[in-house]
Amino acid sequence: MTNDSQEAWRALNDQMHIDKEHTLLVNGEGIVQASPDQATITLGVRTENIDPATAQQENALIVANVLKAMTSLGIPDDQIKTTDYRIEPQYDYQDGKEVFRNYKVTHMIEILTSQINQVGAIVDTAVKNGANSVSHIRFSLANPELVYNQALSISLRNAYQKALAITQTIRTTLVPTPLKVVELSGETLPVLYQANVFSKAAATPIQPGELTISARVQVEYEYN
Repeated sequence: MTNDSQEAWRALNDQMHIDKEHTLLVNGEGIVQASPDQATITLGVRTENIDPATAQQENALIVANVLKAMTSLGIPDDQIKTTDYRIEPQYDYQDGKEVFRNYKVTHMIEILTSQINQVGAIVDTAVKNGANSVSHIRFSLANPELVYNQALSISLRNAYQKALAITQTIRTTLVPTPLKVVELSGETLPVLYQANVFSKAAATPIQPGELTISARVQVEYEYN
């Protein structure tokens, strides 16, 4: 390498070093609270009998009644699906040994509804028609990306305010256009609801609450 080339290389390295010294990395976070606009209800029927065919038949009849009741509430068939179906032998333990008791048939269905105020009625109606298992109710957003983008915008403004505070403190000038933006992990936290729906209350009161949507970014800025 010639002397001129060495000088040019050193100058380039010096410039890169200077540029690196005049940048800063900040993280920004944005959080948005939003009311859910849909609910997913998972419920079902469990039957037991020493004869598996009888347990299966009893289960099928009750599930049919539950599905018919859901139709009467105006829930379309394409918003109801089976999520679990099992036939399992049940055992008792006597003197350290397994003793066969009967067969248990489990049929769980998932119901999606945009009628948030109807969730309690759906649960109560299902129970009245034979459902004896409600595993959970999950509230969510039909289009979470719209709210997430709001949180993302807030996170960028948060990062800028941090960078501005730093540069003002050290008496330098921030270049407002970032050199680099990296989107970090964000999340939407669904609202889960679990309750004793087999109480003697006239109706099951279910409050959806609010969802928390967060976004995080890492931003690189230049300052003079």
